[in-house]
Amino acid sequence: MLMLSCEFSTLRVLVVDDHELTRLTLQLAFSCQENIQVVGLASNGQEAIEMVKRWQPDVIVLDLQMPVMDGWSASSQIKAISPNTQILAYSSVEDVSFQKTKKMSSFDDVCKKDVPTSELIALVRQLGMRAGNGTVTE
Repeated sequence: MLMLSCEFSTLRVLVVDDHELTRLTLQLAFSCQENIQVVGLASNGQEAIEMVKRWQPDVIVLDLQMPVMDGWSASSQIKAISPNTQILAYSSVEDVSFQKTKKMSSFDDVCKKDVPTSELIALVRQLGMRAGNGTVTE
């Protein structure tokens, strides 16, 4: 019985960023954490949508500015196919559009890329608990 509860508490995370170093660094940071599993790495929004269909992650760390399909476009499509998946907008953008992102319904939270790793991990865990409860934020 204990094994079963541990299995359910593993948080499945998808990392989406067009910079390979960022993807790999986040994968490393999350993989070192107990009960967090990185289920995929995507370099644009289109790849992210395909991975969501395949892996059904609990939380997506989603860069906003990417080639092929950006995070804004991808987020609404992801919510349409997986409404309980929590999406964290992850960006280095420092302008009005970042504030606007916070108000968009397809993002569950927003995080700037210069945040300390421990804060990012705590935020992903917090979002994971929301995803696990099946509650969708408004």
